[in-house]
Amino acid sequence: MSRTTYAPALPGLSAADDDLDTIINWGLGADSTAYLAKMLTAPDAHGIDLDRTAVLYMATGSEWPETRLLADEFMLPLLRENGMRFVQLARNGHLQSDGFTILDDSHRPEKLFARGPWTLWDDQESVGTVPQVAGTRKCSLWAKGDVGDWWLKQVFGGRPFRQIMGFNADEEGRRLGDQVTSKMPGRTGQFPLIDWGWHRQQCEAYLLERFGVHWPKSYCTFCCFSASMGALPAHMERMRSHPDIAGEVLRLEYTAMSLNPNAKLYGRKTLLELFDPTQPRDRACLKAFERELDMPWALYHVRRLFLLAEDGRRRPVKRSTERVDIGRPHQLARRLISISHKQIRARVEHVFARMKTWKILRDCRLKGDGVHHAMLGIARMHNLALVG
Repeated sequence: MSRTTYAPALPGLSAADDDLDTIINWGLGADSTAYLAKMLTAPDAHGIDLDRTAVLYMATGSEWPETRLLADEFMLPLLRENGMRFVQLARNGHLQSDGFTILDDSHRPEKLFARGPWTLWDDQESVGTVPQVAGTRKCSLWAKGDVGDWWLKQVFGGRPFRQIMGFNADEEGRRLGDQVTSKMPGRTGQFPLIDWGWHRQQCEAYLLERFGVHWPKSYCTFCCFSASMGALPAHMERMRSHPDIAGEVLRLEYTAMSLNPNAKLYGRKTLLELFDPTQPRDRACLKAFERELDMPWALYHVRRLFLLAEDGRRRPVKRSTERVDIGRPHQLARRLISISHKQIRARVEHVFARMKTWKILRDCRLKGDGVHHAMLGIARMHNLALVG
């Protein structure tokens, strides 16, 4: 595993990659997996020289367990059998200057890495937010697109190469978007599934026939786009099959909503309201959520700065968070009420424990380079005797 910072490549200093001219992006999902499996049946017929090709995978850190297991069981042996170069990357931290890590670069990969030094989950939790439905998929660009581009720039340094993307025939818009936004010198994007007319159903059918399994959709456990295009029922079934994961995601969402009530995972809907406490499998998820809360909590002071551009348009809101105290829920609840009495007798809201700009949050810790970093937590006040 090699750790590196992002820096422009200097031509002539990467001799080991001079013969490389084709990159296949693999996101573990049905679409890119179907292309990869089909191509490997006859690489020459698909215009692929395996000696000049690498498969590129970015570890986001929150892929569903069954997707990783299927990739390990069926695809890694296929890559080894064909001597296919497989490069696995991940971010080192929030900033570009933190660089990225090459988790593995091998023609005989033995392991699919689930995560690297810093994940999208780490990033969202560290600032108390969740991915946003509106606008572009910035979370995907941050966790996958940027990392892959940094490596590609170092490897190719402006040399011509083609990058094969696993967009299916339902995603013509993504091809157009790629063609418009791609700024990397020497890069040519190719989209074979669209050219073949393979929609998602054809990709799933091919993998079912080839491996005898249904290949699920690949996305992060806390993805806000899982509720789009009729995918929400399948997403909720996945949650019910992994109640511990559901509990973690519920906590992440409530962290964000404690700081900003509008930060719901699915636009106008929260994940919490999609669970029915009268149903046994849903109750298991809610119990897991309660277990997530069984630890020290923290009280935070939150400030927001609303800015306007010169033409009067709103600019992104700036937010500052300051941790005031750590303790058990009932202790911090009393302090929250005390603060409200000292100020303007502000109303304390029970659901999110909000008093004007004050929040009460669960305090959680993540290990990073041997240091415990206190991260933001979650407000859940229904079990506290608040009077206000």
